[in-house]
Amino acid sequence: MALQSVSRRVVNKVLAVEQSEGAGARVRRSIGGMKLRNLTPFLMLDHFHVSQGAGFPDHPHRGQATVTYMLEGSSRHEDSAGNKGLIEAGGVQWMCAGKGVIHAEMPVHGPGLPEPRGLQLWIDLPKQFKMVDPSYQEMGPKEIPSAYPEGPDGPIEIKVISGKAHGVTSPVRPLGGCYYFHVIFKKPSSVFIDLPPGWTTFAYTLKGSVTVGTESDANEPFNTLVLSSERNETGVALTAKEDNTELILVSGEPLDQTVFQYGPFVMTTREEVQQTLMDYQRGVNGFEKAHVWKSEIGGL
Repeated sequence: MALQSVSRRVVNKVLAVEQSEGAGARVRRSIGGMKLRNLTPFLMLDHFHVSQGAGFPDHPHRGQATVTYMLEGSSRHEDSAGNKGLIEAGGVQWMCAGKGVIHAEMPVHGPGLPEPRGLQLWIDLPKQFKMVDPSYQEMGPKEIPSAYPEGPDGPIEIKVISGKAHGVTSPVRPLGGCYYFHVIFKKPSSVFIDLPPGWTTFAYTLKGSVTVGTESDANEPFNTLVLSSERNETGVALTAKEDNTELILVSGEPLDQTVFQYGPFVMTTREEVQQTLMDYQRGVNGFEKAHVWKSEIGGL
């Protein structure tokens, strides 16, 4: 804890309205939508739920990291680098697309199984990492460490997906600075979470009602709260107003670089995007399997 705890405040608030995406999935998009486009290093935030027969079949990426965090149900994944597995509720996949990867993410459905719901965050890669080999880090729900600011029997749990909070550090190592927390309040209570000064920070409300800093306005579910980033602000104070309040809190090191994005391709110049399209069409420079690889799960 810093000697003097100075909290960030809400400077923008965007309600994520549900829309269609992919093959029949429903998403609430805030970052990357019309009302919230430029929030470096973050490119997109989707809160998704996927019904029977829907999903995200084979598609490419270059130049960004995609972070999939499951809230309910589970999702299978498979990619052209040979990785495959299952992301369970409470688990995360942190995929660095680097110079190129094709992957599929398909939900698991069955009798008695909950409908898959989760969050996908796209994070811009620093330009020096745009063309690294693709990689991913995956943790099941039991592998994600939790911090308990008031002890294990207290009202607050912070799942440390990346970064560190209240003495607990995640094993995930992103390319570029990024803290990602799932904050759970069992009862009305308050917590201060330290964050690196000057980093871009947002919260996304999932359940209940929460206030930020000294503000009295309560924030209801499905709102993305962009927080201030003054150098003297050492973190953020959060206060839950209801039982079972949940939110995610994400903070990233801003990037001093231009974003040129064409769908799932994110580079720093128009020429790099054009080169990416050529590489993908020709099946080279990271996309060697673009026209020959097909996932086993994409057609399910």
